[in-house]
Amino acid sequence: MKGIELKNLTKNYGKNCALDNVSVKFDSGKIYGLLGRNGAGKSTMLNLISNRIFPTSGEILIDGEPSIENDRALSKVYCMSEKNLLPANMKFKEAVKITKHFYPRLDENYAFKLAEMYELAPKKKLGSLSTGYNSIYKIILALSCNADYVFFDEPVLGLDAHHRDLFYKELLKKYIDIGGTYIISTHLIDECASLIEKAVIIRQGRIIEDRDTEALLSGSYTVTGPAALIDMYCSDKEVLGSDSIGGIKSAYIKGTPEDLPDGLEVSKASLQNLFVQMTN
Repeated sequence: MKGIELKNLTKNYGKNCALDNVSVKFDSGKIYGLLGRNGAGKSTMLNLISNRIFPTSGEILIDGEPSIENDRALSKVYCMSEKNLLPANMKFKEAVKITKHFYPRLDENYAFKLAEMYELAPKKKLGSLSTGYNSIYKIILALSCNADYVFFDEPVLGLDAHHRDLFYKELLKKYIDIGGTYIISTHLIDECASLIEKAVIIRQGRIIEDRDTEALLSGSYTVTGPAALIDMYCSDKEVLGSDSIGGIKSAYIKGTPEDLPDGLEVSKASLQNLFVQMTN
């Protein structure tokens, strides 16, 4: 069975529960958005799957196999994280070589092509890189590794708009050309919303939403108008949240618009807005 499955996964740090009895399935061949606020449990989940830390309880299956201390299963997973795992005095070209040792399918030619696109010198030492270029070299390794499951944990940290756009375009091109399964954990939701096929939203260590992005967006809407009229309209609706500016109010509602009174405007809810309201 292709995919990654978490069954009743819990991770405690002392009295702090980082993940609380999480069960979720990441099917093969999709781009996922793993969305949550700082401290919600996103990085913990990705680190558990990639065996960098171990669960307090629960099970992780990769293509049907238990992942813990299972080299064959773990070789299918590559996790790009904020944490620096390679020596500071290592050159980028050496980082490519050492990564290929663990991921033999890594495409070195593609890696150095990306480095040229990003203007990253092969002989540059990792410890001398700026925050943005520290993210860039990790992006290059992740895009080049050709693992079955690739995780991007806050991949565009420190990147300017041009370099962020380059990453999104290369990821989409890679996905179209050779497929694969990608999980993007990010705060910049609007920028990559068009890439995300399925959204997994996590709040305080628990999954609160796990749906195809299209279904999530089509199953909600935004209505805007005078506050009193909005309050009256929302009295029998499932309201995710609202914003007010002066006497004008916007409400984010689950469902489809119906019986909309005069004076109110309806629009599609964005993934970013839904995320903000659902995680408040």
